[in-house]
Order: sequence, then structure tokens, then C-alpha cells
Amino acid sequence: MAVQLEQNVEDKVNSWLTGNYDQETKTAIQKLIDEGSNTELTDAFYKDLEFGTGGLRGLIGIGSNRMNRYTVGAATQGLANYLNKAFPNETIRVAIAYDSRIKSDEFSQIIADIFSANGITVYRFESLRPTPELSFTIRELDCHSGVVVTASHNPKEYNGYKAYWVDGSQVVAPHDHNIIQEVNAITSVDQIKFEGNSELIHSIGEEIDKKYVDHILSLSISKDAIKRQKDTKIVYTPIHGTGVSLVPRTLAAMGFENVTVIKEQAEPNGNGQFPTVVYPNPEESEAMSLALEKAREIDADLILGTDPDADRVGIGAKNHHGELQLLNGNQTASLLIYYLLSAWKEAGKLTGHQFVCKTIVTTDLIDNMADGFGVKCYNTLTGFKYIAQVIREKEGLEEFIGGGEESYGYLIGDAVRDKDAIASCAIIAELTAYAKDKGLSLFDMLMEIYKQYGFYYEGLISITKKGKSGAEEIQQMMADFRANPPKTLGGAPVIRMDDYQALTNTDMRQGTVFSIPSGKMGIEPSNVLQFFTNDGTKFTCRPSGTEPKIKFYVGVRANLDKNEDFDAVYEGLKDKVQSIGKELGLV
Repeated sequence: MAVQLEQNVEDKVNSWLTGNYDQETKTAIQKLIDEGSNTELTDAFYKDLEFGTGGLRGLIGIGSNRMNRYTVGAATQGLANYLNKAFPNETIRVAIAYDSRIKSDEFSQIIADIFSANGITVYRFESLRPTPELSFTIRELDCHSGVVVTASHNPKEYNGYKAYWVDGSQVVAPHDHNIIQEVNAITSVDQIKFEGNSELIHSIGEEIDKKYVDHILSLSISKDAIKRQKDTKIVYTPIHGTGVSLVPRTLAAMGFENVTVIKEQAEPNGNGQFPTVVYPNPEESEAMSLALEKAREIDADLILGTDPDADRVGIGAKNHHGELQLLNGNQTASLLIYYLLSAWKEAGKLTGHQFVCKTIVTTDLIDNMADGFGVKCYNTLTGFKYIAQVIREKEGLEEFIGGGEESYGYLIGDAVRDKDAIASCAIIAELTAYAKDKGLSLFDMLMEIYKQYGFYYEGLISITKKGKSGAEEIQQMMADFRANPPKTLGGAPVIRMDDYQALTNTDMRQGTVFSIPSGKMGIEPSNVLQFFTNDGTKFTCRPSGTEPKIKFYVGVRANLDKNEDFDAVYEGLKDKVQSIGKELGLV
């Protein structure tokens, strides 16, 4: 039985059929109508793409809920309108970058044309570039805003649009909401100025690349260790993305002389097909399998893999059994922050005015380590734009060392205001050399951290719910957890619930409710729930802002007294996470 189109969907479909849209788009819509593909029409038109934690992101195709020249055009026209209102009587400048996905180049040109048609000066990269370089460029060229066309690590059918503000960070409140209002105010495609002004569009490239690489080199702390360990064997895969343009170059400039790039995944692959992987995501072991294979072949010390827009990095190293294994995002973030804190302390740079930053779903091991070094650790909502917000609020008051999130994104220093896999690859390679110089592998260093600060383990349960019905199911799951919060987790009583939508903190033992301050430090109303037990377990429920998923994060901890106990403690923590997932009906 065919699904009946809801009135709002039918109205939106008709507006596209009768409006000033190209004939190819109208023909594709009519074909779906003729075939009775009402479910597909509903998913394509039931809403407009919205800015989430990663900006605008969606499937490529026709419709208001898809990535195409019209949704990209409306977003850009809305952003242009807002920029002209926010910076009156100024010569407004924007920077544009794009990755290797389907239509990325085409979308970036459309964006450049629309900005220029609105009197805005445009600096567009001559070819694909990493997302963090776009953030760097905004600050370097004193731009008011910027856009990068990318869907990050999403499957090949997706593309996206990340909007950036004057400080090089992704757009946050109130600007994101104001931009959406401007986009929503565009009720006709005729309001989008597609005809560009070529005189206002400037091509950029190598001159920015050099400044960006020089910045990364300035972050290096252990130059002597690199000199002694310059032969450290590193295997790198760009997974068909933009990282190939700068990661090998940066590692060579750092002084590493033994870097192997995976040839099968070195082609940036401008048609966006990612032929060697299902998901171009370094979080997926399948995407790192070729790098693992090569690393075993040459007995490598370190594996690095970046996603298509090179803002995330996955790593691998030898474990305590001498076998190469991939590390998760929490482990990498912990190693990176521990190294930065240690190196800063050795260099006498810790004065009590430094801080690190992470998201609320990232391992609490980082909080514990920072406390041990006498350094503040600030926690934000998920999304690097919130970490950038803290950096902005603390600018001139406290010094940012580094930060990270469990989803493989890290940042060192504040010249870039988004997660930066190019700089992360460089500093992770440096910390590998630093550890090797002390006779340690990365895994040895990780075990030393666990023994000193506690063995923290985090599991992620991710459930995919696609389309309109899936979005409704996800909302219902969140409503159920709010209405019936778990009383125990893994046998331990739940003592606290944090609701970031209501901005409340509830003591589950006494029933007292406190307010969570909003508006600063990366906290604003968000559909996230966290539950804490008296044994240190943390359970988080959060719908993804970029994918049709709901994510459940389970964090547990135990003591590790000696290296020989690692396997037993690790298996115990894994079992506990699994049992909590079963207890809640999630696995």
C-alpha cells in the first residue's frame, strides 16, 4: 500500500515542480511521482536541511532535505544576507575549501559565485584542501566567515557544508540560529543570486599551505627526540582524501624520514567513490586494513589514517604482545594530552594559567590527568565548535594547550579553531618518537597512564534509524530515558542525571534539581542525557547531529596495578560495558 504524501510534503514537491528550478531536477521529481515513490519523496522533501553539530549535511540528490545546488544556494544566500547585516559598511571576506567528494568542486564554485554576487570578496582554494586549513585561512586572511564543502567521514552518497565564523570556528549560537532564520526567509529560488562576479573571486593555494605547515612546525616540542628517532617507521593512509596533500609533507618537514604512504588510497579520488573502503572513516577498522597490512609487513612503529577532509585521525601501534592494533579515539586523545602536558611540564611552560578541553562524552581520564598536572580541563557539548568557543572565551586569560573528542578529533594550539588531523598526525608522530626515545612504545606509555591515573574504558553503542520515521523513533527513545531513567548501571546505583535539554542536574538519591549554567563554556540546550553511578560509571544518550543515529556512550573504570594485569582488567571492563548495554536493551 502506497504511503500517502503529507500536505506539507506535497506542497514542497509542487513548489519545486513549478518554481524556477532546472529541467533535470523537475524531470527527476516527476519520475518519482510517476513511480509512486512516495517514501523517497517524503524523505527528500519533509524538511529542510538544518545546521547540526557539523553544519549542513545530507544525501546528494533532489529535494529540500538533500544536498544540491538549491539547498547549497539557499544556505549560502542566507549566510551572505546575515554577513551583510552583521558587518555593515565593511568589505566582507570569506574563504572556501572543498574535499574529494561527489560535487564538492561544483558546490564550492556555486558558493563562491553566490557570495561574490552579494558583493563579498571570496578566497577559494585552487584545489581540494583539508578542513583545518580552511579554519587557519580564515584567521590568516582576516576573513569574516568561511565554508568548506565536505561530509567528513560519512558514506560516499553524502556531502555537506560547514560554515565558519570570524575566529575560524564553526558557527555557534546565536549566529547559527540567525543564519537559519535568514535561510528560512528565502521562500523562492529566485531570491538566490547564482550569477557570480569573477572580479571578487580570488584563487589561493601554496602560499597558504606554506604558512599552515610552518604553523604546525612551530607546535613541535621534542625536536631532539625526533632527530634521534628520525627513522621511526610510519605508515600513513589518506583514505582517498585531502590529507595526502599535507600530511606526508608535514611529517617530512618535522624530520621523519621513514614514512610509507598507502598507494592504493593515496589518490584523492575526485569522483568521491572511495573504491577501497565502505566508509571512508578512520574509526572503522576496515578503512585502516590496508595500512595495518603494510605496517605488519614493514614492522612499523605507528599507523596514521585521516578521513576525507583530514580533520580526524585514527592511529595504530604495537600492543604489549608486540602485535599491531588500532587505538580508539579516547586512547589517542589521552596519549596526546598526556604527552602535551608532560612536554610542557618538562619545558617549564606550566604556570597554572593553562587549560585543556574535551567534550562531555570523551574519557574522564583526561580530567584526571589534567588535575594531576595542575591544569584545568573544561568539558563542552559534543562538537568542536564548542571547544573553539571555550578557547575564544578564555583568550587572553588562559592558554590553550590542546583538546580532543572521542570521535578521533584533536587540536593542538589555537591558531586553528577546529579539529586538525594534519597537526595531530605531526604531534602524534612526535610523541611516538618521544616515547621511543625513552624506550617505550605508545602502548607502553598508555599502560603507564592507566597505572597512574586509572584504567578508563569507553564503549559506544550506535543505532541507525533512517528517514522521517527513524528520526521519530530516536526522539521517542530519548523521551523514554527521560521519563524512566535507569536506577542502576552494572549493578551500581545511579546517583546523578544531567539533562542538557532542560539544563538540569538531578541528584537521584535526594531528588534535588540544580540548574546547569548555559551560554558560556560550550554549553547550551542540547538533546543529551547523562547518568552517573557511585562507582564511576558514566552513561550518555545522544542523537547524532550529522547522521541518522542515536549514540550511547558507556564509560567504566578500574585500577591497573601492573602491566601483567592489563588483559584481565581490560576484559572485565569490556564485559561490564556489554552487560550494561544488555541491561538497557540496547544490544
